[in-house]
Amino acid sequence: MVQAIQRQYPQLKITWVLGKVEYQLLKHIPNVEFVIFDKSQGWRSYVNLYQSFKGQKFDVLLHMQVALRATVASLAIPAKTRIGFDRQRAKEGQWLVTNHHVEPIAAPHVLDGFMGFAKALGVTDLSPQWNIPVPRADTEFAETIVDPNEKVLVICPAASKAERNWLPERYARVAEHAATRGYRVLLCGGPTALEQTLAGQIEDCCEAPVENLIGKTSLTQLLALLKQASVVLAPDTGPAHMAVTQGTPVIGLYAHSNPGRTGPYTSLQYVVSAYPEAIQEQFGKDVPWGTRAKGAHLMEKITVEEVLMQFNRLDMLTHC
Repeated sequence: MVQAIQRQYPQLKITWVLGKVEYQLLKHIPNVEFVIFDKSQGWRSYVNLYQSFKGQKFDVLLHMQVALRATVASLAIPAKTRIGFDRQRAKEGQWLVTNHHVEPIAAPHVLDGFMGFAKALGVTDLSPQWNIPVPRADTEFAETIVDPNEKVLVICPAASKAERNWLPERYARVAEHAATRGYRVLLCGGPTALEQTLAGQIEDCCEAPVENLIGKTSLTQLLALLKQASVVLAPDTGPAHMAVTQGTPVIGLYAHSNPGRTGPYTSLQYVVSAYPEAIQEQFGKDVPWGTRAKGAHLMEKITVEEVLMQFNRLDMLTHC
C-alpha cells in the first residue's frame, strides 16, 4: 500500500508508525520516515509517540489497524484528515477517532482492505507489488546457503500461538517426501522457545536430513532465503507472507482463520484449509468473514496427504 502511494505520488512525504520487530524488516525502504511504537513499554510507548510528533502536523492519517492500542496511539498523531475503515470494519473504537473512511468491501483479503486506503488517496494502480530492500551482505548469506540451481523446501513451522502449528511428525513426513524428490529441507524461523522446541521435534521425527536454521537468521536474511527457496510450507505466520513478497510459492496451513482473509496472497490456490470444517462444527451456519475458529487441536484436521498433494502439484509446475 505504501509503495502504491509512492508510485503515484513520488514526492509525497510518508511517516510510518510500526513495531520494532517489523522495523527490522522494512527499515531499508527508501523515502519513508519510520517511527517505532514499542508496545512492550506499556503506557510509556504512548508518551514517546506523543513526543515524537509534538509540533508536527500531517495532512492525512491512514488509520489501518483496528486494535484499541492503535486507536489510542492515533490520538498522538495530529492530522486534519483521518481515514479509517468503513463503519462495519472500524472496530475497537476506531470510528471515534476518524473523520473519513474507505469504501466498504464485503469479503476482503487483508491486503485488499489495506489497498482501500491507497484508493482513498486517489491511487489508481492498486496491483500488489513489493520491493523490500535487502542488504547485499544478507543476500550473499542466503546465496552461500542455497544454490540457485537446487530444489529447496523451506519449512517455517511455527505461528505465534502453538495451537496454530501443525504436528511435528506431519512436517517430518513432508520433509521425507521432499527429500525423495531431490529437495534440500531447511527449517527457518525466529529464536523463541516455541519455535526451537518445534524444530527439535521435527528433527527427531524425521528420517531424512533437515537443516535447522531456526533462530539463526535476521529478518532480512530470512527474506533473502525465502527468495532462494523453491517452495515454502508454513501455517498462518509472518514468513509465509514474507515469501509472497519474494515471489516464492507458499503452501499455507489454515484451521483457525479464514485463508480467504489472511492466506498467502499470491498462493491461495495452494492453501490446505480445515477452516470450513472447523467453522461448520462450531457454528453450523454462515459466520462473519473474519470469524476465528477456536480449539487446541484444529490443525490435526489437516492431513499429510492433503499437503503432499499441493507439494507435488507445485513440484510439477516449477520443475517440469
